[in-house]
Amino acid sequence: PRRVLVMGGGDGLALRDVLKYATIESVTLVDIDPDMTALSSHFVPLAELNAGAFDDPRVEVVNQDAMIWLEERDGEAFDVVVIDFPDPSTFSVGKLYTTRFYQLLARSLKPGAFVGVHCTSPLHARESYWSIVSTMEESGYYVRPYHASVPSFGEWGFVVASQRPFDAPRDLAPDVQAKLRYLNSTAMQAMFEIPEDMQRVPAEVNRLDNQVLVRLYEKEWSRWK
Repeated sequence: PRRVLVMGGGDGLALRDVLKYATIESVTLVDIDPDMTALSSHFVPLAELNAGAFDDPRVEVVNQDAMIWLEERDGEAFDVVVIDFPDPSTFSVGKLYTTRFYQLLARSLKPGAFVGVHCTSPLHARESYWSIVSTMEESGYYVRPYHASVPSFGEWGFVVASQRPFDAPRDLAPDVQAKLRYLNSTAMQAMFEIPEDMQRVPAEVNRLDNQVLVRLYEKEWSRWK
């Protein structure tokens, strides 16, 4: 991959990991909040955590609503997209999990490009999680769900997707493994094994004119308040 798009991720942490790899020529980070993307310039602990990622000359920061940006852009397509939006707790964020959004995104993908999406918890908000999967599939993507135990979040869900069929990844290349502190091939394979209490359930597709995901999310997470 040469060109990467990070959507959300204004803390620069996803950006830090993307920039580890020598093949990366450019990264565009789109985050609506300029205060967030500027925070590490004067908050030293965050700058240390993201390893000064925003100072890398390969990085372009765009402070704009991600959906509007996708609608308006007309540029070279991307090899990889990392989507790190907040959970769909409001309609303004929920629109970024709709068929409309994923269809707009498809126009900015190179053939065979991969998209990684931060979702909600498949354990605590099971129907919400699988609604995101169903929505991406409805939008023309092949989707591989996976999960990880995140210390600050608990059991959390993600997906990797492409517009072409693909198998779940099984082995890390040695040069990739050398840059990672936690992940290895065994752990990665386990992430793609979905246990019984997180298995797929029927879930509606989230559309711009009917944001069922926001209502599902509110219903499921309200049990944990």
